[in-house]
Amino acid sequence: MACESLQFEPTGNRLRTLKSMTTFGPSLTFLLFKRALDFTGAWLGILLTAPVTIFCALWILAMDGRPVLYSQWRVGQDGWLFRIHKFRTMAKDAERGGEAKFAIAGDPRIIPGCAWMRKSHADELPQLWNILRGKMSLVGPRPERPEIIAQMRTQVPGLERRLAGRPGLTGLAQIRNGYSNDVRGLRRKLAYDIRYLRRPSVWADLRLLLQTLPRLWDQMAM
Repeated sequence: MACESLQFEPTGNRLRTLKSMTTFGPSLTFLLFKRALDFTGAWLGILLTAPVTIFCALWILAMDGRPVLYSQWRVGQDGWLFRIHKFRTMAKDAERGGEAKFAIAGDPRIIPGCAWMRKSHADELPQLWNILRGKMSLVGPRPERPEIIAQMRTQVPGLERRLAGRPGLTGLAQIRNGYSNDVRGLRRKLAYDIRYLRRPSVWADLRLLLQTLPRLWDQMAM
């Protein structure tokens, strides 16, 4: 499948493409097994985390009212845009004017009592439904907002190459690099994402899922 260099003005639900950059070609067998793993894993995740999901929803509702969830446009495979769903852990006016802003340590925009959701990644549980719908995978490069990619692509050449695969809930970059929102961190994540995409393997996906479990609590998450 081809990954192309992209202009970051949405055309319909896709980002306008310019020219081909690189090609990653996983086998059909791998894609079928990966989709089966995603579907099964997402359903198991939804069932096993149902109590946590309900608690998060009720807490946000009690502390800051509706909406409990929020959605954002993210850049998916081959530049297709899709809406990602998360628990809303920040105040309703966290991004006044629609400007994308990275979270910072001790961010005052975080709803009281919701910092643990971000550090444990419980706020990302609604993304299991994105996986069921086939917009995401359990393992793959984390999907970024188009505004963030537009800001960073001049400082991180080849950033679009990570769009060759379906975005994931966890991935090699998350395991090896952890949470980071600076240019240096993005460059490291890009290197790990490309390494993962060049070596597709169901066993590698299973190994990364197992390695994710002890890292669910991320002290660096903001």
